[in-house]
Amino acid sequence: MLSYIKGNLTSIDGIEIFPIISLLIFFTFFVGVGIYVFRADKKKIDEIKQIPLDEE
Repeated sequence: MLSYIKGNLTSIDGIEIFPIISLLIFFTFFVGVGIYVFRADKKKIDEIKQIPLDEE
């Protein structure tokens, strides 16, 4: 099964760029979320933490 997929992927021109693009998208998202978490307002974080405990 793997050789069938590998054989088809090697015949596609420019396929080697897709793993690089996916890594860049993942890394950018991860860094963006990290920046958002560290720069987020602490009061807003405390408000969000209490949402599951609200009775409303």
